[in-house]
Amino acid sequence: MVCQLFVGYRRERSVRKANRRRNDLRPKVLYKRSRRAFQAKSTPTVEKKPLNLPAPQDLNTRLPMGIERKKQDLLEYDRKMLVQWLADRSLASYRADQIMKWIYIHGENDFHRMTDLSKAIRAMLADHFDVGRLHLDREMVSEDGSRKYRLQLSDGAMIEAVLMPERNHSTLCVSSQVGCAMGCRFCMTGAGGLVRNLTRAEIVGQVREMISKADAGLPLTNLVFMGMGEPLANLNAMIDALSTLTDNDCGLKFSGQRITVSTAGLVPQMAALGQQTRVNLAVSLNATDNDTRSRLMPINRKYPIEALLAACRDYPLPKGRRITFEYILIAGVNDSLTEARRLAKLLRPIRAKINLIPFNPHPGSEFRRPDEAAVLAFQKVLLDSHYTAIIRRSKGQDIAAACGQLAAEDSNRF
Repeated sequence: MVCQLFVGYRRERSVRKANRRRNDLRPKVLYKRSRRAFQAKSTPTVEKKPLNLPAPQDLNTRLPMGIERKKQDLLEYDRKMLVQWLADRSLASYRADQIMKWIYIHGENDFHRMTDLSKAIRAMLADHFDVGRLHLDREMVSEDGSRKYRLQLSDGAMIEAVLMPERNHSTLCVSSQVGCAMGCRFCMTGAGGLVRNLTRAEIVGQVREMISKADAGLPLTNLVFMGMGEPLANLNAMIDALSTLTDNDCGLKFSGQRITVSTAGLVPQMAALGQQTRVNLAVSLNATDNDTRSRLMPINRKYPIEALLAACRDYPLPKGRRITFEYILIAGVNDSLTEARRLAKLLRPIRAKINLIPFNPHPGSEFRRPDEAAVLAFQKVLLDSHYTAIIRRSKGQDIAAACGQLAAEDSNRF
């Protein structure tokens, strides 16, 4: 009997404890709910106003919707500039090498395909930069295999580049300006005057575009700046572009010995080119007396033959190199044997070789091409005087290959 009472007492006690625990929890839940409701009622509503922030200074700052950011052309950057841009964003300098190798060695134009960069860096590059491209407006193919390209720039201006196959390689004739201010009477580009200088990116861009167009087995190894424009009148952009073209680590890896820059005779700039680059120099001479040269080339009135040849003698030639003198042979103007003998004497103190170029007629020109016998006779005088004298046959005569001829044609016709 006592045992039954004790068991009943234990059971009743357990029920009371369970009820007490249940009742203890209920006030806490009600308290939490009531506290939230109180806070919601007592907290004042704050109206959110737009912040009047200053205009973003960093190009990586997100701009308001509808405002388009103008991106920079990455081809305008050299390694030093790109390293600084990366450093400003706390990124390692070796990233500059990776980016430039993608651009110049692999020929990549899409940042999102640069797979050794993180997605964040790729997105940052795509937000800030473009890789400038030149639009191929027209291509003409000659019977001799030369190909002339008319390229459209971002502002709609037209320039030319000519890809010429050689025996075991290809040579590209590159432009340095839109138009030309030199006014040489035998050159079609000069007839239209100067429009503007090309940028570093536009000069390098011509070469990037043409590398893939060289014929199989004839890689593009040689560059001649003999296209539209006077290269030394655009000296700063030229030197910047040449540094990218000859960069053996992250650039296009052209040898300086395989790049030739031609000038009509801008004497002060010649020394700067020799001091800051290791490329070859070509001088467009075309006459042996000042009267004839001034008639053909107005620049001679400012820098006559004497000043030009003095600059050539002082030019810092690398060991084993020679200055190339270009001599355009024009019938009845500068193609006589007397001119040949005078040329041989004139160049005697200079390490020189001579390129003889029979005039390439173009519409509207007053000049004529000399016959083959006159060209060979002129060459023989120079050879007998122990010069290297090469007859450069104009390529692409059937495809408007005169410098500036294709760019000057009305684009609406194509």
